[in-house]
Order: sequence, then structure tokens, then C-alpha cells
Amino acid sequence: MRCFLYSVLLCLLLAGNASAQASKRHFKQHEAGFILGGAYYIGELNPWKQFNMSQPAGGIFYRFTPNYRYAFRAGFNFGTIMGDDSQSSEPDQLQRNLNFKSQIREFNLLAEFNFLEYRISNDKYKFTTYLFLGLSVFNFRPRAQVGNYWYDLQPLRTEGQDKRYKLTQMSIPFGIGLKMNVSKQVGIGFEWGPRKTFTDYLDDVSGTYPDPALKPYSSELSQALSDRSKNAGVNINEQRGNPRNKDWYIFFGVTLSIKLNIKPPPCYATPD
Repeated sequence: MRCFLYSVLLCLLLAGNASAQASKRHFKQHEAGFILGGAYYIGELNPWKQFNMSQPAGGIFYRFTPNYRYAFRAGFNFGTIMGDDSQSSEPDQLQRNLNFKSQIREFNLLAEFNFLEYRISNDKYKFTTYLFLGLSVFNFRPRAQVGNYWYDLQPLRTEGQDKRYKLTQMSIPFGIGLKMNVSKQVGIGFEWGPRKTFTDYLDDVSGTYPDPALKPYSSELSQALSDRSKNAGVNINEQRGNPRNKDWYIFFGVTLSIKLNIKPPPCYATPD
């Protein structure tokens, strides 16, 4: 996604400006909040459609704002992503006929930059758009549906992998949002945040159909879920996915944050 590079560059450029503003507006604000919305993915089973097959998602976060212009955030997000070749209009995907669903659990650390000065409880600075960038650790669990049953795909090594791919990995979250205060204690907003991952197996699809003569399937179920095309059994070493493009997952939703009344001790106070 080109917007990833643009966002990183813009954040770096604006960071200098944020530092310059630090001496202008100093204050400290603590918030606790949550996000409710959805999640979706971009990968082999959904190469480009934004918000396609979105599923419910949510999360909680803590935000510390040491300055009107920037903030730091820690949060936990959870949701489900899905993909299904049968929902595509592309002949190659219809022929491949794969599907998957995966739960996503993510812990993230983010830095935010506000384009406008912002503070809950201050009507003079009540609205801003913002960018964010950070790091996250996430866990996923791809499964495929056959009839009424969903089967875990990672243990089956459907592409003849020598070892299982890791289900807990790192990603780079970034994105855009807007927020505004609606009372002395409450702020609301909206946020859209792609996650750049370093795996191509969110959907269990990456390389080629394996050759059973060289790498036998671990079970009949593994073989059945590896090749579900109309030409099952004759696709040996044919392309199944594109390993050059890593998968993405995206969280989006409405945020609500509550200002916490955490006050520093007076300057004359002595620590315990």
C-alpha cells in the first residue's frame, strides 16, 4: 500500500513540528476508551477491495497526551477477518475456490500527531484530524470451512511447508482518524488503520500447490483443503498464491474516550 510510505514520511516530517510546538502548549491528559467497528483483510482471497467482507471488531485503549499536538497510545484490538474466492468475479479466484476465516488479537503501541490543537474539555480546541504510526504484536488462526465445520489450517501444512508458520507475529499499524470533544469529559471520533504484516499466511495461501511425490500431505484432510479447485489433483507446482505480496489486516471504527482525572501532586509535595 503506497499510503503506508506516504504516512510514514508525513509522520516523520510532522514530528519536528510537534517538537517545536511542545513549548507552546504544555499540559498532560490521560484518557481511557474503546473502539467499535469492523475488520477486514487484503491478500490472495481479496486482492484490493476495501471493506470487503468486513466483520465486527472492537478494542480498548489508554491514551496519554503530553501536548496539544501529539499523544501516545497503548491498546488491545480483537476481531475477525474473512476471504472467499467464491465471492470474487475473477476467473482465477473462482477456479481456485478457497475460503478462510481468522480471529485477530492485537496489542499495539501508537504515536499520534494532531493536525489541529486538541484537548478534551476545551471548546477552543475541540476538533482535529490526526495520523498515527506504531508497532503491534498480533495473533491469528486461519481456518477453512467444509460443510458446517471449520478446520484449522496451519497444522495441515497445505502448501507442503517444511515447518509451520508462526501464528504470533509483528505488524506495523498506521492510519488516519478524527476526534472531537463532546463534553468536559468525553471525546468521540472515527479511525481507519491498516496493518502491514510480514507474513503471507493470514489466509493460509502463499506459494504453489505441493507435489505429493516430493512432500506427501500429512492427511487426506490436508490434501482436500490444499486443492479445492475444479481441477483438483492436476495443479501440482502450479501457482496457488503470490508470495511476493504480504497480507494486510485493517481495523476501523468509532472511538469513545473518557478523560481521567489524574492530577499531578503539587510542586511543594514530597514523595512518600
